Amino acid sequence: MNQVAEQIDPNISNVWDTINNLVNGFLELLPKLVIAAVVLVIFWLLAKGARLLLRRLTRGHASANIGAVMGRLAYGGMLLLGLLVALTIAAPSVKPADLLSVLGVGGVAIGFAFRDILQNFLAGLLILIRQPFQIGDQIIFNDYEGTVEQIETRATIIKTYDGRKVVIPNGEIYTNSVMVNTAYETRRSQYDVGIGYGDDIREAAEFVLQAMRQVEGVLDEPAPDVLNVDLAGSSVNLRARWWTKPERAEVVRVGHEVLTAIKEKLDEAGIDMPYPTQVTLFHDQTEETDGDRTTQREGWPAGANPPKARTLAQALGQLAQGRDVTR
Repeated sequence: MNQVAEQIDPNISNVWDTINNLVNGFLELLPKLVIAAVVLVIFWLLAKGARLLLRRLTRGHASANIGAVMGRLAYGGMLLLGLLVALTIAAPSVKPADLLSVLGVGGVAIGFAFRDILQNFLAGLLILIRQPFQIGDQIIFNDYEGTVEQIETRATIIKTYDGRKVVIPNGEIYTNSVMVNTAYETRRSQYDVGIGYGDDIREAAEFVLQAMRQVEGVLDEPAPDVLNVDLAGSSVNLRARWWTKPERAEVVRVGHEVLTAIKEKLDEAGIDMPYPTQVTLFHDQTEETDGDRTTQREGWPAGANPPKARTLAQALGQLAQGRDVTR
């Protein structure tokens, strides 16, 4: 029993020594922990202040969205810096260089794991900084067309004209072509109008020009114009071109009014707007006076007794009787 008591007493003594050392170590570390906590709180307040300041400076401006994003980045960056400073104060043996090296290795691993997310994030920052388009602009990207509602760090959100929401990753937008319809103050529209060959081209063009000028929404500067662009198979094609404000609703409304006015004006002036016409001739309708009929031509076999030429009336009569008109 005495031997057991002698073994237990030293063990208990060692436990108490360990506890005393832990308590003493904690008491020695407590001021550093308090200072580290105070420093972390100070950095947290500074981060919140920086975020609010950036948002207020850009509120109501075209760069409001980038101000919000930069505010979030400043907030996160200052919190990270505060955490590093607090760790250095609480544990002097931990060097900032060691922490940064660990963060660097971890950053590389995270970069490989979340490559697409980081690519979209960086593309979003570049879009916000360079501003190829802004919130409220109307854009066309691939098969999507609509109004930009929000530019986030990961994706751009547009609302289509038929009321649907499209989320497009920023990486795709930044590396592909985007058409911004509202980038400038004016936008040109055009439409081809066919008139008859017997009509006066200059007179018809003047009527089309008058029709465009009387439509509300067609701008005087740049002025509308009319060009002769094609001598087609059954019509002379005039291209009417006019300028409006760039918004989609205005372009569609004015386009409707312009085409209606052109149709009414040409009808009033007696200008013909012919339908496309096509003339069909059977193989033997012109061969009587069109070269040697004993040689093969237009699908007919060569020979001494070629089929005789027929008029269109004869061919239609055969067709009405149910006979083969190709014989």
